[in-house]
Amino acid sequence: MGPRSEKSTELYHLLLERGYPEVFCDQVTTYLDTDWTARRMIGYLAHYKKLPMEEVADEMLSILSDRDKIMEKKELERVNASWNRYLNA
Repeated sequence: MGPRSEKSTELYHLLLERGYPEVFCDQVTTYLDTDWTARRMIGYLAHYKKLPMEEVADEMLSILSDRDKIMEKKELERVNASWNRYLNA
């Protein structure tokens, strides 16, 4: 396991404790490597005792999609603010 955020490391150990294979835990935390994304997955897993790996992977993809949408929105807001400054100059 490479360097991860604190929450991502916590997620890794949580997945291991729940019996998921080490390779799977490593892959999930490779993608959910920030506190924000790992915290989202930890919150999701808190509602269930054990999920099939496919459902955990599906939720991981959903979290990544949400993160990408948020990043895109912030970039569009930055561009819009820059455009507005140009128009008002």
